[in-house]
Amino acid sequence: MHVHSKTTTTTNADPSIASVAVKFPPNRYTQDEAIGALTDFAGPEFRRFALSSGVAFRNTALPLPRYRELSGFTEANDAYVDIALDLAEQAFLAALDEAKVKPSEVDIVFSTTVTGLAVPTLEARLAARVGLRQDVKRVPLFGLGCVAGAAGTARMHDYLRAFPDQVAALLAVELCSLTIQRKDNSVANLVATSLFGDGAGAVIAKGANRVGDPQRPGPRVLATRSRIYPDTEEVMGWRIGTDGFRIVLSADVATVTEKYLGDDVRNFLADHGLTPKDVSTWVCHPGGPRVIETVEEVLDLPDGALDHTRNSLRTNGNLSSVSVLDVLRANLADPPAAGSMGLMVAMGPAFCSELVLLAW
Repeated sequence: MHVHSKTTTTTNADPSIASVAVKFPPNRYTQDEAIGALTDFAGPEFRRFALSSGVAFRNTALPLPRYRELSGFTEANDAYVDIALDLAEQAFLAALDEAKVKPSEVDIVFSTTVTGLAVPTLEARLAARVGLRQDVKRVPLFGLGCVAGAAGTARMHDYLRAFPDQVAALLAVELCSLTIQRKDNSVANLVATSLFGDGAGAVIAKGANRVGDPQRPGPRVLATRSRIYPDTEEVMGWRIGTDGFRIVLSADVATVTEKYLGDDVRNFLADHGLTPKDVSTWVCHPGGPRVIETVEEVLDLPDGALDHTRNSLRTNGNLSSVSVLDVLRANLADPPAAGSMGLMVAMGPAFCSELVLLAW
């Protein structure tokens, strides 16, 4: 048996998270209002399910009456590009302001989305609008879905370990409502209709050698781990065709989580001389009520450990890649004591997970 020795989990090379900002479109509705408008099939059984989904409110890209008028994928995607760009700009500028970073100081931008298609990508369209340098590096990530907020944070960490004098940004924009298939009566589509919301998030991270920073209030990012699970391609994703994005969402999400996540987290922490008991701050993506309960069970988490996760789901719905950033934002707004350990956890299509070790 391999015995892990206690190791020092921090080094002088660790980048830090300087800020997180999350922005929402102005159209805000109760769960009952949203499900009645977003699907043509909202019978009493579905309404009962939707009202027990852990979601109380959601923001939508368009006012609800507009969804019935959308002529198809082309019009929906055109709306996506316009609204996503505005929301991304709001989130990005807010995060820069909070981090006291000028747009011209950003060296690399990772951007992620899974709910619309834009070429040039959103961060390229945003560059001139917000004042990014012409030599800014761009890494657009498409297709990671719900895992992308954590995966993007992890890739910023990897980059800033190599370039500790630099500043990285992550943009995540998801307008899930624009993908909903009104005529699709499948259980997967009805679940998606009851869970997903719209929003944009931005994270600014700084390399360890950034000089002139008066303070670094956010957590350091110590380590990351990615995991793809075998034979799970049909658990979550899209079937993309004439009608746009048709949801693939299996009940196996909680099953795969139950089977693998506990050991993955314990092994990752053990490699850094830690156990789940050493983690006080859990930054967990709110997949849905059953997934949240499964995470609590497999990790034997104390009561209240996932309060920020449940609050995010209740007040905003599942925001796909933006959700875990919304949970991170809540933790930055009310940070744990210095010396506390945190773990960011998200899962998404492939099926896969991403773990990010944090230290305050």
